[in-house]
Amino acid sequence: MKTVLLPLVLLVTVFFSGCANLAQQRAAHEAMVAQIRAEKPGNYFIARRYYKVDYKFWGYIRKPGQPWTEAKLVMLNENKKLAPDREGGTLGSDNGYEYKFLGYFSGDTVYEPASNGFYPEFVLTGYELRSANPGPIFAPGSPALDPTRRVIVTPY
Repeated sequence: MKTVLLPLVLLVTVFFSGCANLAQQRAAHEAMVAQIRAEKPGNYFIARRYYKVDYKFWGYIRKPGQPWTEAKLVMLNENKKLAPDREGGTLGSDNGYEYKFLGYFSGDTVYEPASNGFYPEFVLTGYELRSANPGPIFAPGSPALDPTRRVIVTPY
């Protein structure tokens, strides 16, 4: 009886701890959605660093008040201002950070060979760190969270 009961108890424990974690992630996502709705309109952008080792895109950028599902994965033009991680000399160290970006979309698209994709170019003119630990923009368990995975994930 013990040999059957112990694995069952362990399985139930793992299941419910996973449910609690999922509930926490959903709550964090809902809080982030509420925060987005409260953003003041303006001439700035919200940017989320999405670092992948083999790719050269920078991350996702959206207008204030827009959901992350409408954000664009961009190539960053750093001729006027270096990206935060490059400025600090630590490429990719800000993966997942959220910024307030100043700048504009140039209207050009840039080819990124590792993904064989074309992405809009964003000209960065300034930035401000909003959070080093913002709410999740990717589905729970997403490979987006692992910078070494060669998978490009879109926000949910």
